[in-house]
Amino acid sequence: MSLARVLVDVRPLRTSPVFRRLLIGRTASILGSFMTVVTVMFQVWDMTHSAVWSGAVGLAQAVPLVVVGLFAGSWVDRGDRRRIFLVATIGQAVCSLLLAVQGFTGNVPVIGILALVAAGSSFSAVGGPAAGVFVPRLLPKDQVAAGLALNQVTAQSMMLIGPALGGLFLGWFGIGVCYLIDALSFGLAFYGAFGLPALPPEGEPSRPGLHGVLDGLRFLGGHRVVRGALITDLAATVLAMPMSLFPLVNEERFGGNPRTLGLFLSAFALGGVTATAFSGRLTRLARPGAVMLCGAGIWGVAVTLFGLTTSAWAGLGLLVVAGAADSVSVLSRTTIVQTRTPDALLGRVTAAELIVGQAGPHLGNVRGGVVAGWTSGATALVTGGLLCVLAVAYVASSTPELRNGTTPE
Repeated sequence: MSLARVLVDVRPLRTSPVFRRLLIGRTASILGSFMTVVTVMFQVWDMTHSAVWSGAVGLAQAVPLVVVGLFAGSWVDRGDRRRIFLVATIGQAVCSLLLAVQGFTGNVPVIGILALVAAGSSFSAVGGPAAGVFVPRLLPKDQVAAGLALNQVTAQSMMLIGPALGGLFLGWFGIGVCYLIDALSFGLAFYGAFGLPALPPEGEPSRPGLHGVLDGLRFLGGHRVVRGALITDLAATVLAMPMSLFPLVNEERFGGNPRTLGLFLSAFALGGVTATAFSGRLTRLARPGAVMLCGAGIWGVAVTLFGLTTSAWAGLGLLVVAGAADSVSVLSRTTIVQTRTPDALLGRVTAAELIVGQAGPHLGNVRGGVVAGWTSGATALVTGGLLCVLAVAYVASSTPELRNGTTPE
């Protein structure tokens, strides 16, 4: 087998200069965002030493994604996706700048930090559906999966670098500098998208308001493959997301050092980068649904074993496996959504995917923090992982179109 067919497919970088510039800006922005993930997690834990408050960070991110996301998708399917994305990027940059100000002054209570996180999440809920149409509009259909893989491998690489860099910068310069770097990174994201052509929806524009939202939901309810893909991701994230437990595990096993807190997220990213870097063969397969189901099942098993292990380093190894499985599952899910959804509905369906892909983990973090508060961290991890495996098995058995790659009637 040719190595070129195994490694990530880089054809989109050669054939589309616009995609290449967009990818560079997106990568810089993601680096800053992951530095902020660690910074917020550390700041809230340092102020409260509470797993429940750590989980509340996820709630502050999840609620705006759900409330704003579906209506934003309807708006995106009526207007110029490029312009909407640029406005949302400016809003996210302002929120990060305000986080930096409070980081330098230190006069904002926890609830104020959560409010700024929620505001940034609201702008992300608008920009995400707009960006979701870029790849299928900029690339030929046979390169869409490859473009999505490049998006993912760069995101996973930044997830690997960002938390570790955030941990180092926290120790060297403090929380204000970490937030400021995130704010500046949105400038590159703005530059990357500024050169895009106008991208109005193809086909009949979305109806305004609630009617447009309901049209998107009806499509999701009637398309068994897309619906099954989103339900699978919900099972993996809401039931088995372990990140809100990382500060607790870090304190128990690593003495609460902020530099080592980034290792947990970096372990996820290491597995994700490796899996995506060798995704060339996966992106050429005709059955992404089966690949997604296998990845989600392995994720659940790895989280369960992470909850059972007593070795911190063995736990990090399991997180690498979990990150690889999650990366494969997410890539397959996104390919299903992007290739099975008409362009006129893509903003709304992408919004639903973002709600699942982003709000799902945040809600899972809340679940993990609450269960750990009632019982223990190990119980929260083991029960969540087992429930995830059972839920994925149910979706696989009840949706043969997803397993077999057939087109639903």
